[in-house]
Formats: sequence, structure tokens, C-alpha cells
Amino acid sequence: MKLSFHGAAHQVTGSCHLLECGGRKILIDCGMFQGSSELHESNAADFGFEPREIDAVLLTHAHLDHCGRLPLLVKRGFRGEIIATSATKDLARLVMMDSAHLHEEEARRHHRHGLHGGPHEALYDTMDALDAVDRFGRVAKLKQAIHLFPGITATFYDAGHILGSSSILVSLTENGRTRKILFSGDIGPNNRPLLNDPDPPSDADIVVMETTYGDRNHRPLDASITEFLEAIQQADARGGNVIIPTFAMERAQELLWFLRQGMQSGEIRKSLKVFLDSPMAISATRIFARHQEAMRPELAALMDKGIDPFKLPDLHFTQETQESMGLNRIRSGAVIMAGSGMCTGGRVRHHLRHNLPHSDCSVIFVGYAAEGTLARIIIDGAREVKLFGDLVPVKAKIHTINGFSAHADADDLKHWLARTGHPERIFLVHGEEKAMQKFAQGLNPKTVETPRYHATYEL
Repeated sequence: MKLSFHGAAHQVTGSCHLLECGGRKILIDCGMFQGSSELHESNAADFGFEPREIDAVLLTHAHLDHCGRLPLLVKRGFRGEIIATSATKDLARLVMMDSAHLHEEEARRHHRHGLHGGPHEALYDTMDALDAVDRFGRVAKLKQAIHLFPGITATFYDAGHILGSSSILVSLTENGRTRKILFSGDIGPNNRPLLNDPDPPSDADIVVMETTYGDRNHRPLDASITEFLEAIQQADARGGNVIIPTFAMERAQELLWFLRQGMQSGEIRKSLKVFLDSPMAISATRIFARHQEAMRPELAALMDKGIDPFKLPDLHFTQETQESMGLNRIRSGAVIMAGSGMCTGGRVRHHLRHNLPHSDCSVIFVGYAAEGTLARIIIDGAREVKLFGDLVPVKAKIHTINGFSAHADADDLKHWLARTGHPERIFLVHGEEKAMQKFAQGLNPKTVETPRYHATYEL
């Protein structure tokens, strides 16, 4: 039995772990490296294994840094089965198709400027993404073991991170010995309004766990909601717009829920125009409605009564590019939610270009921003940023509200780990160096590993 790490090792993105047992090779996640533009080479590089030799992929959830290289895996020869929950399958299709479209658009833009080859070519295209969708096979149901191969089973458990997200327990038997390896995926915080709390198994021998916020706790959710609504009210009173760089899945829906509550309570005015300017977020919101089994029972009960928990009095979905461009003519009184959350691409960059120079406007960051991303650069206090070749002054009021994170904080991570039993070995992944080291300080040093990129361990 072997376990190797081909992403999210001493870094936050690119989750990709390989199990080998009984002549079989099973991949857990195959995600995109995200952050600075220089990561194209990392995404295009060899995986560290031969895609044709992979027998199956187990997908924890549909975020790009967990599923984003599946089309490339298929393009390079993978012909096995991809297994995920029903909601993850629907969302992953959305994410991979969107990613392929962005790669194609970027390649066309480079070609128009006479640039060809290497980093100027699309990593994969729409047909590759559709081929990856075709590899999805059996649908995982929570706490029901799936027989993969002789001596190998996988069981999915609720991770509470985004719709359909799971931690996966893989049971391996070889030469009469059985080992249970738990892959956390991304772990959600407790007591969120839309999703159930994480619910890991209690009998893991080995745990591979994320540590994105392993070095700190989030502020209380109630305080974050109050700050969020106050920031919107203040910008509205100044006569400016509010730009919210938004992750399309879970975050966008959660913010719509909080805006709905704020309007009902009178903390913000009901006539405020809210624009969800993200085709992917719009589609994800519709997918939410199809998967009540993955939500908190209270939310599912509302939907059963015909109540849309994400509907606002003056909510506008802007699907088309021309509609999005029209938003840049609005100078006041608008809340614009647009992707990407880290401002690495998407429509939000255009809205930042038009609103950052105005002191009456606000930009509200409500999620994690990896090092090197435009979001992190603005959060860290840049006086000006480069957008579409121009230097844009940052005069808008900048708010950073980390209490909305879909990731567990340090205390939640410790609580989750304590519920997994008494693992003999713990591999810390999906975190920056300082976060992993801080989290490791509270654990038995004899049990903890922080694997390097492409490192292999005997189990």
C-alpha cells in the first residue's frame, strides 16, 4: 500500500492524492493549482503519475482546485470511473465546462496578439470537459460503502463545505491487513445556515486533512453578518456601489440568504438593487434547488413549501455579457456579486476597474484569497492595481470579512479530527506553511507528516 501527494502539498490548491493497493491505483481529487498567473506551467506539467494507469477517481467536491484538472487527466489517457455524490457531479460539470470555456477564451485572446504555444495554448477545451463528464459513473450516497475493487471500498461522509461535499474513507485490504484512510477534502465550519455540519467517521487509521485555516479562528458568524450588512448600508448611504467578489458555489447562495434576512429585518433597504453577475453562480443556485438532500432540513422544508430562500425583491440575474457590461454604467445604489472570488478572472475584474477608483464605493471580500491573487493584493493594502493593462487607483473602502469562510477554522478542524478516532498517522495538506505548522503544534509529533510535492509513503 502506498500514498503519494501530487498537489496541495505545502500549498493550498491543486488537491491530488494517489492510493496504490493490490495493483490498483485510485486518485482522490484532481484539482487545479490556483493563484498567480505563473501557475499555468504547474497545471500543464506531468501529474507525477501516468493517467492511463489510474483505475478510478474519488471526488470530494466540485471546487476548481479539487476537480479542475479532471478534463486534462482524461485528455491524457484516463479511462476509469469518477465517483462522487449527485450534487458534486452536477456542480463539477458546471465548473469544468466553465473552466474549459475560460481556457479557450484566454487562448483566443493570446492568438489575437500573435502569441502561440506553451502557456498561450488552452490547457483543455470544452470537448475535454465533456469527456470528463462522461467518466462519471456510480453516484455515492453518504455512509453507504461502494465496492471499488477486490479488497477496496470507499465510503462518503458529509464534509459540510459546499453542496455535495464529502470526506472519503477508503478501506484497503492487502496481504491480510486492512487499513482505513480518511481523506478530509475541504471541511466546512459548524452551524452554517445552508448545509449540515461535517460528520466524519470515527474509525480512521490514517487521516489526510486540510489545514487552510489551521493557524487561526474565524470571527463569529453573527458578527460577520452584522458587519456585512453595515458595510452595504454605509456604501448605500454614501451613494456608492458595493462589489462583492463571490465564489459561485455556496458563498453566493449564502450571501443571498443573508441579504434576504437583512431586508426582512430592515437593516438594509428592500429596494436595493442586487445583481448576481455570474452565469456559474446563477446555475449553481438552480442546482441547489435540485438537491435538497444535501441541505439543512429547515432549508429543504422552506423549498418544499414553495418558498425560494434566495429570492430578493429586486434581484437580477445577469447571464449575458452585454448585461454585465451595462452594470458598469451604474454609479450608485447597486450591490454587484460577481466571480471570481479571488479576482483571478471573470466579470468581477471589470467591476473593480470601474468602482475601485471611487471613494463612495466599497469592495467586500468574503472568502479566502491565496497569495499572489488580485484579491490578496488589494486586501494587503495596495494603493493601485493593474487591470487590463491599466493602473487603477484603489480609493474604494475595502472590507475583509473572513467569518463567511466555507472552510473550518482551527477549532473546528481540531473538533473534526477528534471525531475521527485515534489515527496512527496524520498527513496535513491544503494549507500554507505557517498554517500547517501551527496546527501541527497541538498534535503528537510522532503521528504528523507534512508531505512535499510528489512525496510517496508506504502505508
